[in-house]
Parts: sequence; structure tokens; C-alpha cells
Amino acid sequence: MDCIFCKIIKGDIPSTKIAETERTYAFADLAPQAKVHALVVPKQHFANVAEVAQADPSLLAEMVSVAQDIAKTTYNGQYRLVFNSGEDAGQTVFHAHAHVLTGQKLEGE
Repeated sequence: MDCIFCKIIKGDIPSTKIAETERTYAFADLAPQAKVHALVVPKQHFANVAEVAQADPSLLAEMVSVAQDIAKTTYNGQYRLVFNSGEDAGQTVFHAHAHVLTGQKLEGE
């Protein structure tokens, strides 16, 4: 498999680790959209968030918990959590991942 996130998780591609659990890995986004922009990924490969939810709902809950911990550690516990699912929704890496955005007041939509 030629998945960039799988390579990051294995350590083949360097990343700035923010958090890690037995089943997840969180690292800094290379093109941050906020003061804190982390990606939380499952270590097991799933193409999108729907696959994670269907296969292992507890893993999805763990990803959200890791996002909350990142927000508590880096800001005031408040954050935006974004999952892009599909090319038309802006997903460019087809390994499920959550964008954790925090560190400043984020403008609404």
C-alpha cells in the first residue's frame, strides 16, 4: 500500500508527533489552518471515517478523545474537529483522519 499516513505511522516518513495511543497517532499538519492543527489517524488503515465507524465505533470514540486531549493540552479544551470524507469533500489522503483545529478563536461558517 502506498499510503502516506501508513508510512508516517510506521516511521518511514518523519512527522511531529503530538500524541499517540495503542491504536491512534496524532501529528502536526504540514499546512496548518490554525495555530494548532493536528491530524489524528487510526494506526489501522481505513479509507474514511465511515469505515472506522462501521468497523470499530470504539476506535472512532478514541480518536475524538485524543482530539479532546490535544485541545486541553494546547489550548483551553475547545476545538473544531473535521473529517473530510471523499474527494469532493476535500479528502486528499484516503486514510481516515480527523483535523483538530484550535489555539485561537476560530471564525464560524
